[in-house]
Amino acid sequence: MILSLMPGAAWAQSCAVQRPDWDGTSVSAVQEAVFLASSPAALILLLGTVVAIRFKSQWGALAVVLGWTAFVTFLTMLAPASRKVAMAEGCVGSPALFIGIIAAICVGMIFYTAPPIKGR
Repeated sequence: MILSLMPGAAWAQSCAVQRPDWDGTSVSAVQEAVFLASSPAALILLLGTVVAIRFKSQWGALAVVLGWTAFVTFLTMLAPASRKVAMAEGCVGSPALFIGIIAAICVGMIFYTAPPIKGR
């Protein structure tokens, strides 16, 4: 009886919009990280990360870090209610692992491209 009060149709609609080819199984944090990392925006930013590291460009690293920041902000701030409903249904996993990996990449990139300390 209590289950009949749950908004099942709204959940199904949210999953149909966010993940149209969802197979019905719960999505783990690792699967969500792979899904987010394979998005076109993430692949472009990953390419920019590789280029900035390859040429050890401080300005390039700054631009890529700002790009990653905008991507993660877009990911977490855009329609949080819809994302919570989809997470409750199980078609969207927690993006925490993906965000943690991106944060580690950005910190490493900043340290790697930092200018050398004088006097060493």
